[in-house]
Amino acid sequence: MSFRISILCENSVGSITGTLGEHGFSAMIEPSDGEPLLFDTGQGLTLLHNARRMNKNLTAVNQVVISHGHYDHSGGLMPLLTECGSKYIYSHPAVFRSRYRLKDTGESYSIAIPSTREELEAAGAFFDLSKEFRSIAPDMYLTGEIPHVTDFETGDHGLYYDCGGEELDSAPDEQSLVLETEKGLVLIMGCCHAGLVNTLEHIAYMTGRRDIYAVIGGTHLNFCSQEQIGKTVAVLRALGINKLAAGHCTGFAASARLSRELPKEFQSAMVGYTLEV
Repeated sequence: MSFRISILCENSVGSITGTLGEHGFSAMIEPSDGEPLLFDTGQGLTLLHNARRMNKNLTAVNQVVISHGHYDHSGGLMPLLTECGSKYIYSHPAVFRSRYRLKDTGESYSIAIPSTREELEAAGAFFDLSKEFRSIAPDMYLTGEIPHVTDFETGDHGLYYDCGGEELDSAPDEQSLVLETEKGLVLIMGCCHAGLVNTLEHIAYMTGRRDIYAVIGGTHLNFCSQEQIGKTVAVLRALGINKLAAGHCTGFAASARLSRELPKEFQSAMVGYTLEV
């Protein structure tokens, strides 16, 4: 099967006139045969606006994946339901946990889904929650929880389940989307808190495949060491991926290094970026 993948929400915008950026991520996946699917919804400030500017009909979307329970991936869910009707939502059982970012100053603020499960269900959400690797449509899979098998991907240590910074939030609920295409596997990520290499290793374990054609979305490399970036680049180079469309939490410095070290593969995943595969 072939797919068209279009980024609707991102930190930066491309050349489509009138589109807006926000700190968040959302991508629309349109298969050649079957219904479109929305992966994440951004903060909620730009999803509906950008979809209209890009001529994407969100009313036709019946299935939505929420990669994990942070506001910049889930905040657009309520506006989506309110304007476009009921949706079937795939996510993880821990997606509604309280989440906080703790600053160096000691100040903390919530980064959880801004609406409760009850509020979203009243607006038309039907939740299908699972920790497992699973098929959700023909040639479309969710990774489930990502085991941490590398010794160099340490995650973001500023996130907690409580406002006092006692219980670390390693985002175990985060899941990525895998598309099976004739060119190879395509990986779509929200933030990749578990680490890009951990995610790729889990996909290889679950599918028996390492033929990764494209990687799209947030890589969370903005919060890691140069050593981790270097080891990540080495793995991507060894896999022989064709496209690395990175954005959101990748960060400017990491993006610059990825562009320098993988010049043929790297692309900036801005609003309006589209891949047909």
